[in-house]
Amino acid sequence: MFGRKKANEAAGSGGAVAVGLGEMLQEITKRYKRKQAIHFENVTYTYQELDENANRVAGGLEALGVRQGDRVAMMLPNIPEFAFTFFGIQKLGGVAVPFNTMYKGREISFILKDSGAKAIVCLSNFANLINEIRDECPALEHVIVTGQRTLVFVDPDATVNVQLVVEKTNFESADSVFHTVGGVLVDAFQAAGVKDAWYKHMGAIRAHGKKLATILVSEIENLYVVNVVGFLKTMDADPLFRVLWVPPEIKDKAVEPSTSVEEESGTTITLEAFKDLLVEQFTKKLGVTFDVGELTRDEQLAYQKNRALAGRI
Repeated sequence: MFGRKKANEAAGSGGAVAVGLGEMLQEITKRYKRKQAIHFENVTYTYQELDENANRVAGGLEALGVRQGDRVAMMLPNIPEFAFTFFGIQKLGGVAVPFNTMYKGREISFILKDSGAKAIVCLSNFANLINEIRDECPALEHVIVTGQRTLVFVDPDATVNVQLVVEKTNFESADSVFHTVGGVLVDAFQAAGVKDAWYKHMGAIRAHGKKLATILVSEIENLYVVNVVGFLKTMDADPLFRVLWVPPEIKDKAVEPSTSVEEESGTTITLEAFKDLLVEQFTKKLGVTFDVGELTRDEQLAYQKNRALAGRI
């Protein structure tokens, strides 16, 4: 097992070996293998399952280059993945740096820089937030996501949905896609009256610290598929939570604080008017013209594959 391997390596270097939490879990597992270790939302994990999951985490971190003594940050609520990750770090001989999931960008950045964390494990809901401050944390090499997926709510009366399918030859990398689309959206939102609209890194357009739009980029064969959800009007997510159950400890993070063109500018913009702004900005940024027409064969293929992938999530 992973914990025994690390303990043996330490013993081989001479001196007494202290029993760490990773080793302790392994010993407890031998005695209570099939006993309940975790009970969460009507799901039970035995000590054996806890130990096996911790070993997987340790092995995964080691494969990423995390070594004994390295700091691994944890931005996780009270879910089984917290225990798996914490004990996995212990088995590897790393140092766990858990912190409050309520923290915002500046607080997260301070903790990551101060601890010198080499990796962070977080819910996928927080990935965009981490990416936005990642360049402020030089030691951070890996962002590892788990648990709940980001919830992006769509309201026909309040949101605008944009899908862009382009060949990879048009961009150097997925990162350049994010930056290009982010820049186009900022220009479009500012033209719509949101003067504080800004974009820093993968994931979101913000105004006064609140999310104004979400950017998702996926790769399918030789194509990039970009999906954008922007907020034109105020959207109330409470009715959605009446039919979609979300664990209480992450409900406040399942949907980030958002704003809209209506709230920021004090005016209402129609879907057609915003589409015209987007087309104008894409034309300026990419130097291309847009014509109304049918999807090409490759675009249809990417669209159908993207729909199929979304249907399995």
